[in-house]
Amino acid sequence: MKQRIITAIIALIIFVPFVIIGGLPFEILVYAMATIGFLELLRMGNIAKYSIPSILGIGLLWVLLQAEHMDAIPFMWLTKSEILMLIVLLLLSYTVLVKNKFTFDHAGVVLISAIYVGMGFYYLLLARGGEGGGGLATILYIFLLIWSTDTGAYFVGRAFGKRKLWPKISPNKTIEGALGGILLAIIVSIIFQIVHPIGDTLVGMIGVAIIASVFGQIGDLVESAFKRHFGVKDSGNVLPGHGGILDRFDSLLFVLPILHLVGFFN
Repeated sequence: MKQRIITAIIALIIFVPFVIIGGLPFEILVYAMATIGFLELLRMGNIAKYSIPSILGIGLLWVLLQAEHMDAIPFMWLTKSEILMLIVLLLLSYTVLVKNKFTFDHAGVVLISAIYVGMGFYYLLLARGGEGGGGLATILYIFLLIWSTDTGAYFVGRAFGKRKLWPKISPNKTIEGALGGILLAIIVSIIFQIVHPIGDTLVGMIGVAIIASVFGQIGDLVESAFKRHFGVKDSGNVLPGHGGILDRFDSLLFVLPILHLVGFFN
């Protein structure tokens, strides 16, 4: 527990200033975190990080993190979809070149990992202040919803949890804890809206809180399912006591795309 607290404090000291500053420093940090998260998934899937599939996957990841106009990409005549198609063809060709030492399943891990991680962190950039993004208040609000969900689920689950939520995937999570997480997220949302309104109506912000809390917990369960499937405890060890980047950002990777789809930020 002591190690977890120390790591959390150090991580916040490093991460929060980048969030506040925004711009290029924040983009560099997000690219670094996304790359580490992607490599964590490859490690779970037993794919070497120093390999052609890994390089192709990182290339796709960085493309997905680019803004829609893709000014910084050398292949400006290609869209993101066309680059994705090209990477798919290259990965499938590679399975033949190495005589199935790199298999169709491995190619799937590379592609899904790049899309899953790239999609989530792309919307993190957008929410902080990309084209049409909401800015500092928006990303702070989203972080608070995720943190309050985790906190509410943990303490309510420990105090009142009896019915297991999904024991085969995450045996410690309970239905009571999940509801506690949603409730605390709603309370935090109401307080935030009163202190610093960022939405049109209080009811609308409560709706955003419920959506974020529910999908944040789904994202957490998805990460747990990954780890159980691959037989690992943590996605990585970059954060002592907490695991890897994906262990800390699993909820965010689900919440941000969903909040974009419902129009909370553009």
